[in-house]
Amino acid sequence: MPTNAPLNRKLRMGLIGGGQGAFIGRVHATAAVLDNRAALVAGALSSDAAKAKASAADYDIPAERAYGSYKEMAEAEAKRTDKVDFVSVATPNHTHFEIAKTFAEAGYNVICDKPLTFDLAQAEELLKVVEKSGVVFAVTHNYTGYPLVRQAREMVLNGDLGEINAIRSNYIQGWLRTRLESSDQKQAKWRTDPKQSGIAGCFGDIGTHAYNLGRYITGLLPKEISCSLKVFESGRALDDYGVALVRFDNGALATVTASQISHGRENDLFIEVDGTKGAIEWHQEEPNKLLVRKNGEPHKLYTRNGGPYLGAAHGSSVRLPSGHPEAFFEAFANVYNTAYDAIVKRANGEKFETVNTVYPNIYDGVEGMLFITKCVESSKANGGWIPFRHPKSRK
Repeated sequence: MPTNAPLNRKLRMGLIGGGQGAFIGRVHATAAVLDNRAALVAGALSSDAAKAKASAADYDIPAERAYGSYKEMAEAEAKRTDKVDFVSVATPNHTHFEIAKTFAEAGYNVICDKPLTFDLAQAEELLKVVEKSGVVFAVTHNYTGYPLVRQAREMVLNGDLGEINAIRSNYIQGWLRTRLESSDQKQAKWRTDPKQSGIAGCFGDIGTHAYNLGRYITGLLPKEISCSLKVFESGRALDDYGVALVRFDNGALATVTASQISHGRENDLFIEVDGTKGAIEWHQEEPNKLLVRKNGEPHKLYTRNGGPYLGAAHGSSVRLPSGHPEAFFEAFANVYNTAYDAIVKRANGEKFETVNTVYPNIYDGVEGMLFITKCVESSKANGGWIPFRHPKSRK
């Protein structure tokens, strides 16, 4: 089949952020082109104009499309007959809103890193822009792209686990056990700075991933939340540990725990879901395994691409035969691929789903900002229960 039929060409990608010394920009660039459906052709790779242009060669971006700012890029690309089809925003939180808004208003599709914006007010305004412009807007909660996460979601939605009673979602790291930000380490510095990260630190950075994973797998709608956030490393401005308890409409309970100060923990995102008929367990550091448990039966270990028991959502997310591990880049690419399907439809004048998408979208991004806001609010009230539901939350 031709690439991106019926367009019969690669999608043209523009990258914002990802300059020299960055982490997630390179991940976006790698994942976006993994399946030969897109090519990175333009970029504004840093807020420093000189650094932005100097970084272009690292991505093989031609000099004439290496821009000194995202505003310059938006204006210049609009004049081209071969302008970019979408932009990927891989910058610190406080810059997301203006960048995404600029491109969405101009009619460009956007794939934005999380959390969506600096605060909830910006997220709500950006949602209005996206709904008005009709662009495709994806948010890279990339862990939803793992094949066995999508398998777990399909099992829950098919009723294989029965009524969902409990979710335990945890994201445990240890890299900020010391004041790494004091050494001017780039990744630590902006994540712990309220002026760049927003009102939450650890919970905004990785707690949002843990919460989103539970929502994605179960589809349960939240009702109330109680949270306690803590700064354990003296002198740090934002939380480095936190625990939230969420009540859902159906009576289920979820705990969300996030830490960046746990010795020896690397990138340990894991989730357990308990239902009346069975339970599942998945670990991001061993993503090609899904444990399924039912009382009175031997535990079942599902492996990625491991057999006919796996569903369609899983099958469309794998690239390699069983026994060949797929992981972080491939999961990230799966988010891109499902967004590409919508981008191609929009370019071809076809209708596409905007709310109940396979990929995390603008509505998930807004709910993520609401999660951060309510967690901070509850924590300041000593863990008091507060309402937690966005009127446009999706199942």
